[in-house]
Amino acid sequence: MDRKDFIMKSLLGTGILAASPAALALSKNDVEELTELEPIGFNHIPNPTSKILDNMVYHPAASRGTADHGWLKANFSFSFANYYNPERMHFGVLRVMNDDIIAPGMGFGTHPHDNMEIITVPLSGALEHKDSMGNSSIIHHGEVQVMSAGTGIQHSEFNPYKDKEANTLQIWMFPNKRNVTPRYDQQKMDPSGRVNKLQQILSPDPNDQGVWIHQHAWFHLGDFDKDIKATYKIKRPANGVYAFLISGQAEINGQKLNPRDAVGIWDVSEISLKSLTDKTQLLVLDVPMSLS
Repeated sequence: MDRKDFIMKSLLGTGILAASPAALALSKNDVEELTELEPIGFNHIPNPTSKILDNMVYHPAASRGTADHGWLKANFSFSFANYYNPERMHFGVLRVMNDDIIAPGMGFGTHPHDNMEIITVPLSGALEHKDSMGNSSIIHHGEVQVMSAGTGIQHSEFNPYKDKEANTLQIWMFPNKRNVTPRYDQQKMDPSGRVNKLQQILSPDPNDQGVWIHQHAWFHLGDFDKDIKATYKIKRPANGVYAFLISGQAEINGQKLNPRDAVGIWDVSEISLKSLTDKTQLLVLDVPMSLS
């Protein structure tokens, strides 16, 4: 199966859309989870909506893929479901970054994953999670959820509230180990730890701050006031940074970002950022640029 077929038969494309928590389990989808790949690089081809520099790619919010299913409004930073863009396949090991708005009481029925690290960051509202390991929990704004699919897991996700939408970021990364034992975790983060600085919310180390995954990746979240400047040092020489602006305005390495814009940067040891407004919120993903 070629790469395009993988995407076209992925999560939403195979009908894993649910109208209620009573939705039945559906057949395994062909999402491009860990298959034999050519070396993962930057995988971007210039076009008018993606600004490509020697070591940077700029993804304006309006250039993302979209889907509107009524109960689900989604924006795709990378190819997913019926959105296929050959220049938006991944950024290093970062494979999926979906900005989803889920209607009250709606969600995704039971569906499978394997060999993928899946991270969910609720931006508003909450998401109810149930899985084949017996986990059942509600993830609220201010928490981070991680699921290592490993040898295989089935789960469902629903907005538990009947009167408000849920807005979540769901992020998938290729792991650095195949067929690990599936695992689930969620943690509540202290919001005071990210005021005018970047707070670590994920790392490869179970003993470090935040949740952990099977990959040499670190995630940081920061809330900044206007004119605050900061420097982020990349954790690993083979890593790059994908910075996603959740709200406000910011400048990263000279590139101005508006809400939901993103910039990917590689072959540097650090990045500089400046908040241009109050209530600027930024998510920084420090990820390997190849599977090796």
